[in-house]
Amino acid sequence: MTQPYFHRSGKTTLLLTLILTFVLPCSQVIAGSVASATLRVDLRSRVALEETPDQFRVVYRHAEWDPAETAIIICDMWNQHWCQGATQRVVELAPVMNRVVANARERGVLIIHAPSGTVDHYRNHPGRRIAMNAPRAADLPEGVDQWCHWKDDAEKAAGYPIDHSDGGCDCQPPCKTGSPWTGQVETIEIADEDAISDSGVEIWNLLEQRDIDRVILMGVHTNMCVLGRPFGLRNLSRAGKTVVLMRDLTDTMYNSRMAPKVSHFTGTDLVVEHVETYVCPTVTSTVFTGQPAFRFKNDNRPLAVFISAESEYGAVRTLPVFAHNLELHYGPRCEILQGSPERNSADRHEISGMEILHDADLVVIFARRRAFPADQMQHLRAYLDRGGPLIGLRTASHAFDSRGGGPADHTEWPKFDPEVLGGHYHGHHGAGPKCTVTPVAGAKGHPILAGVTLPLLSDGSLYEVRPLAATATPLLLGTIPDREPEPVARTNQYRQSRIFYTSLGRPHDFDNAQFRQLLINAVFWALDKPVASRFSNN
Repeated sequence: MTQPYFHRSGKTTLLLTLILTFVLPCSQVIAGSVASATLRVDLRSRVALEETPDQFRVVYRHAEWDPAETAIIICDMWNQHWCQGATQRVVELAPVMNRVVANARERGVLIIHAPSGTVDHYRNHPGRRIAMNAPRAADLPEGVDQWCHWKDDAEKAAGYPIDHSDGGCDCQPPCKTGSPWTGQVETIEIADEDAISDSGVEIWNLLEQRDIDRVILMGVHTNMCVLGRPFGLRNLSRAGKTVVLMRDLTDTMYNSRMAPKVSHFTGTDLVVEHVETYVCPTVTSTVFTGQPAFRFKNDNRPLAVFISAESEYGAVRTLPVFAHNLELHYGPRCEILQGSPERNSADRHEISGMEILHDADLVVIFARRRAFPADQMQHLRAYLDRGGPLIGLRTASHAFDSRGGGPADHTEWPKFDPEVLGGHYHGHHGAGPKCTVTPVAGAKGHPILAGVTLPLLSDGSLYEVRPLAATATPLLLGTIPDREPEPVARTNQYRQSRIFYTSLGRPHDFDNAQFRQLLINAVFWALDKPVASRFSNN
């Protein structure tokens, strides 16, 4: 699979990256360089639901940062780790990280190199003197000189989502522990204007000296050093800094043979979810590259991207929970792109991050009457043009038909249902009567229906979708009293893309184990894999 980062170099690529990544007023472009540019970031976090605290919704917040008020801390990217697997992953991360750092440095972001335990190696480097000579801050936060094991009681009560009590080496046989590192991996350039420190006090002094309130951490390992170091996510967050994790340029120390017995890369994703829920938001390297997020070459899990953008049926809650359980129990990598869940919000038609579809293996859409930015919609069209499979849930039948309600520079796709999903949505019956869902004659052997006990009942209003396209194959029928049955689940072929659609998808449907099994089966069918196989990378 093509890695989602660019390999070109030179002024042309740099200029293109700047245009894609930053807001560039013409007056700021001087002799091919940028005097100042605003960083446009999408901060992703997870908010627990009051009624079900063990469930969460994914929240994206758009922000613009002044580079001069921003720092990047590179945590423990050592030249050698005691774990061979960890060392190999650092080697893979380093070139991408160096490109991000170079771009950020060019914009005026302060770069702080923090290879813990090795800073004496840099005692004669200008960057070491920069850190040591920063004046002592008047208000050093309590604990900034110490390791921080938990941000607060809420995080402590939740505990880690992975068991790393064995040290986290994923190699077989396990590597011998020790401290072989002597410095930072040389692939990451340390410029004279950068700072070098592993001291929470020195780093705090630097931040205060330069009036820096926003800090991005990258490096290894998130479940240990990135979270817990004196300059780590927990301490900086507790001290009031706007701190974020660059979630694609990090790793975990996790042995996939330990609980919850998921792949190493899924273990990292679970830790990232933990960070987003209990510690701080995350961003990706796209902020600086304008390219899809980095992905390890051995991460062979299929990537399922869930696009949630509706205000009627609680997809903001149900999709993250389903995706989390799918990733935990069946192994695909799941990413969620969240549009506004509010009916009348000013950003109703906004979404970002769809460049990830360049690397996606499956897209799941639960959206209603949105007109997304043209560049974002182009990613979806390109995905389908290359034959990417897609699953549509309930309002996906009118996902991109905003009836002209979107901004002028946004794009609709009013014929998405007949063209892609193979349907003909033109309304729905009234709410009230339970819908009885039964298989279409001859469909019982279809893999999407494997292990699904029918009939099932749904309390959602029955969609009117007939007649289906000639390419569509109905699998399930919904029936309410005194009305003609309507197809409630079908497959379709759009060009070379496998398509599954169901008009089910209300919260009570997701509570039903039979519906969840149907949807899991649809995921595997769309991926053209045996039902309920497990994807892993050990």
